[in-house]
Amino acid sequence: MPGSKILASAHYLPSDIVTNDDLSRIMDTNDTWIQSHTGIETRHISLQGENTSDLATQAALLALKDTNLTPNDIDVIIVTTFTPDGLAPSTAALVQRNLKAEKAWAYDIMTACAGFVFGLSTADKFIRSGAYKNILLIASEVNSKMMDFSDRTSTVFFGDGAGAVVLTADDSHQGVVVGEDLHTIGNPDVVHSGRIAPLTELSATNYPKTDAFSQMGHDVFNEVTTLIPDHITDFLASKQLTPHDIDYFIPHQANLRLIEYIANALNEPLDKFSTNVIRNGNTSSAGIAIGFDELNKTSDLIGKKVLLTGFGAGFTYGSLLLEF
Repeated sequence: MPGSKILASAHYLPSDIVTNDDLSRIMDTNDTWIQSHTGIETRHISLQGENTSDLATQAALLALKDTNLTPNDIDVIIVTTFTPDGLAPSTAALVQRNLKAEKAWAYDIMTACAGFVFGLSTADKFIRSGAYKNILLIASEVNSKMMDFSDRTSTVFFGDGAGAVVLTADDSHQGVVVGEDLHTIGNPDVVHSGRIAPLTELSATNYPKTDAFSQMGHDVFNEVTTLIPDHITDFLASKQLTPHDIDYFIPHQANLRLIEYIANALNEPLDKFSTNVIRNGNTSSAGIAIGFDELNKTSDLIGKKVLLTGFGAGFTYGSLLLEF
């Protein structure tokens, strides 16, 4: 039975960089408050008309460029996003069209900030089934289009971006994914975005309306700090490992303070953790994909253990253990 090998990774960020001072000009906030509460200094915002499928396409092209594959070699395209171009067609279908990947079928996964973890788990299983050889997995978010820019408690956290990996079947190895532990706890109130209310009457004035992103920040922080350190510790223990055995941690890039809390709870140094949130803000499902690409480009991962941990809206969380 084949396992998954990661052939290449890449990420793409919109060209416009928005600082905390930029945000302070349109809402009641300031750089000192944002940095002290979130650790975020800048974020990339899509202000040039690029939508989620556009960011995803660019990340995919960059990843494919580092392989000997063409778009026609791809069997499946998976896009993880909770900021799709629209409900239909899927963002993945638009990427498939953009790439001219005529042999691929494509679909979206919507598990918000845990999306890349759930997507990689899914792609790995498709490959292990033996039915598919090459899979393009992309996490892409244009969070800015869903924000209420009068809501300083949420908007200051978020940025836009995309990350991609190309996976292929590897018959000579067990595969890069050596363990996983995924969970969902349905909670409609802590984090939500894009709600469309059902009709209450038949009227010619009815027109669909969607709500902006909203989160109960303290509840999110409490949920994460209560669940995630124990989740990581218990998952690793099930593999006869401890946090000390992990070479690199790539958690969801929610905010720097949460990452610092998790590192402290695991008694591991912060320099083992991805912290691209400082430069990019919270890019939802793309944050882990971007963090992996940065690690993949700067480190020799042969023989290393990497833990990906996603957590987010809904409430969905989980970890994948990668070994290279």
